[in-house]
Amino acid sequence: MTAAALTLSAVSCTFPARPGGGAAYTAVSGVDLEVKPGEFVSVVGPTGCGKSTLLNVAAGLLKPAQGQVSVFGQALDGINAHAGYLFQSEALMPWRNALRNVAAGLEFAGVAKNEAMERAQGWLERVGLGAHALKYPHELSGGMRKRVALAQTLILDPKILLMDEPFSALDVQTRALMENELLELWSQDRKSVVFVTHDLEEAIALSDRVVLLSAGPASRPIGEFPIRLPRPRDVAEIRLTPEFLHIHRQIWDALRDEVQKAHALSQA
Repeated sequence: MTAAALTLSAVSCTFPARPGGGAAYTAVSGVDLEVKPGEFVSVVGPTGCGKSTLLNVAAGLLKPAQGQVSVFGQALDGINAHAGYLFQSEALMPWRNALRNVAAGLEFAGVAKNEAMERAQGWLERVGLGAHALKYPHELSGGMRKRVALAQTLILDPKILLMDEPFSALDVQTRALMENELLELWSQDRKSVVFVTHDLEEAIALSDRVVLLSAGPASRPIGEFPIRLPRPRDVAEIRLTPEFLHIHRQIWDALRDEVQKAHALSQA
């Protein structure tokens, strides 16, 4: 059998008490999560339930207090070299134009500058920005900056793509365009994706499976929902289908209680 692309086994993350007072905080506890090669998995849950913490663990940026992380069957020790991480805020360098931002990772990896630039231009064309290669981040719209960031990540050909609410700051129309563009790019080589979002509709429209986390502290998975909607998908059209509405209702019935719990804790 092919090893899972990413496995979290009994992972717990506890942050120490701050100097001067306060208790230690356990963000997630006893998390088991497996992502198959080529699988698109979204993680949803209330604010503060540890979704981003799990991404940081999967990226090797945070060592769990307990449990183990494996990547393609090998225990993860340090940074996950198989993963690309797309943050909520673009990690674009303002002093580099779009072309040089996309090429940066290859240059840092020792690829010759001419080759890096040629490959970067190809990726900008794949995300629809071939004519904007010489523009700087401040000259690009929010959606265009997201495309640059996506190209910047994918040019390194990671086997696993970790995405932390990458489209949350975009307007509704641009967000739908970016979601469809992501699905089109993903369909070409089927990377394993862990996609964190607060938007349940977005999670269902994109994913093969949705994992629901409980309210914090000590969050844990409390439900996994397979999404058996046909592909390829248009995210705007798929949301109007009876099958989509049935899945949404099923997950929301479980998520509603956790959102209420999180809200009650925030008011306490």
